[in-house]
Amino acid sequence: MLIDGKLVESGSRFANISPTTEEIIGYAEEATAEDMDAAIAAARRAFDETDWATDHAFRRRCLTQLGDAIRDDVEELRRIDVAELGVLVTTTGLTIDTMLPRIAQLAELAETYGYEQPLPNDAGILRREAVGVVAAVLTWNCGFYLWIEKVLPALAAGNTVVVRPAPETPWGSTFIARLIAERTDIPAGVVNVVTSSSPARAVQLTEDPRVDMVSFTGSTAVGRQVMAQAAGTVKKLVLELGGKSANIVLDDGDLEAAVAASVGQSCALAGQMCGMLSRLLLPRSRYEEGIALAAAMMRDVEVGDPADPATRQGPQVSAAHRDRILGLIATAREEGARVVVGGGVPDVARGFYVQQTLLADVDPDSTIAQTEVFGPVVCVIPYDDDDEAVRIANNSIYGLSGAVWSADRERALTVARRVRTGVVAVNGAHYFQNAPLGGYRQSGLGRETGLWGFEEYLEVKGIGVAPA
Repeated sequence: MLIDGKLVESGSRFANISPTTEEIIGYAEEATAEDMDAAIAAARRAFDETDWATDHAFRRRCLTQLGDAIRDDVEELRRIDVAELGVLVTTTGLTIDTMLPRIAQLAELAETYGYEQPLPNDAGILRREAVGVVAAVLTWNCGFYLWIEKVLPALAAGNTVVVRPAPETPWGSTFIARLIAERTDIPAGVVNVVTSSSPARAVQLTEDPRVDMVSFTGSTAVGRQVMAQAAGTVKKLVLELGGKSANIVLDDGDLEAAVAASVGQSCALAGQMCGMLSRLLLPRSRYEEGIALAAAMMRDVEVGDPADPATRQGPQVSAAHRDRILGLIATAREEGARVVVGGGVPDVARGFYVQQTLLADVDPDSTIAQTEVFGPVVCVIPYDDDDEAVRIANNSIYGLSGAVWSADRERALTVARRVRTGVVAVNGAHYFQNAPLGGYRQSGLGRETGLWGFEEYLEVKGIGVAPA
């Protein structure tokens, strides 16, 4: 762990289990309440007593150092992600390599952002300044991405941070913690990384009055708990939560490309993606055609060792998560869904795997259509016209992402504007890092990526100035 500038041990450890082999691949430090208290105190002191928040050029230099260190050792980070998460080695090009340029962008933004601007009518100054101590509570499915779009923006904006990695994937964060301690000039206490398998440490972090803001990525159920924990001290929140995103194929849309988008996302990270296009909405005129295309694509998926470049789908993160997915598939059967492909466990010797699963004839109100599965499961739902497609897409407590496909761009945009989600991709547009990412309704609060994500970590102050 990294606490107050030092790499420390806690006296006890918890196991890091490979989802591919089901074996213990190593251990991480099991933080005590005293460890977390020390980390929070260090972050508070570093914010209150150093010039980290105001020395923009220094922040730029420190973040540049960290970016250089990560690039130098990126292969070790890749190995860790494959080992502890089970991400495909081929997918790390997206989850790691494409993220690296963002570090330099954030480092530059730390120095060049206009923190002060004039108010209208020369009434004074509009000032943006760091919030303070930020609790970054990370989920397990995309740890490095969250460092890039959660931890580093907070640091670039001048905050100090306490990072609590998910217990399923602690090593990625402790690897970066070591780089910070050994290869950057980031002052003691500015970044603290505290690992634990106990939810009590996360609760301690989110409830502590010395913490000014909580940035959390995870399930909606846990997000509600985080909101309740932070409410006692009215902390600022950024919550990136669950999704049940609809992939709407209009009757003139590119059916093959649209189906491939849902199937491809169900392979990536074994479907463990909050923005996965898990509801495939097809016009009745092309319903069976679309099901046949999806079935053929899914049957062609090679499931196996994520370290093998030929593998297209790896394991779920844990046995408990695998069993939860299988339970939801069983419920879908009971509620009338037709299992076209998969529905069980693939023929592999070991590992927490679930077959690529295609469910047809899914009732829009059924459990499987309303619940985030977070696994390699695609639900196919028919509709009669554009209005019904929009109604089905919006029939959810979630509103994270979505997609629309049509040969008529204006028609697609009309539908996209009606879909109540934070982002919508039209005809396969790649919005990653080019649009603010975040959700409507119970998919969260706030936005990540780009300037939008950076500004979430700033307070806004108006300074009125009387005429001379």
